[in-house]
Amino acid sequence: MAIGIGALGITIDPYTAFNFSVEINGLIVGGFTEVSGLQSQIEVEEYKEGGENSFTHKLPGRTVYSENLVLKRGLTDIEALWKWYEDVTKGIIKRRNGTIYLLDQRGLPAMWWDFRQAYPVKWSGPEFKSDSATVGVETLELVHQGIVKPTASSVTSTVRGAAGIATRSL
Repeated sequence: MAIGIGALGITIDPYTAFNFSVEINGLIVGGFTEVSGLQSQIEVEEYKEGGENSFTHKLPGRTVYSENLVLKRGLTDIEALWKWYEDVTKGIIKRRNGTIYLLDQRGLPAMWWDFRQAYPVKWSGPEFKSDSATVGVETLELVHQGIVKPTASSVTSTVRGAAGIATRSL
């Protein structure tokens, strides 16, 4: 009989969502303040079987990524993201792969998600206000061809979880 981790008095704390980094084509492209749009959904197809009135079959369809990835970061002198967007405005489409890393308290990757074949479709610059001392933020919106959580990320999470349980139970 399996005993739950909570029943043993061991807790596994969730990771904080403010500690992350973004890599595009192998380069960390700045300190982002926000990443959103990390979602996917499986479409469901309904099939009504003749003579069966008590339920409708619900069959899995294709996976869709209905949201674009939205990256927000403070403006810096590094203009790689702006140049990538500017190229797209000129018809030069360079699709790039990237990774969003969730970091632990030590700044090491705890888990990550890869996005594929992305390119920017929207850029928003900062709002300028003379009565504010906030950081100027730029926003880049990316379309992509899918998000995956690689096996290595899942293995890393499993090993870290098991190591944490073993350490806490000593």
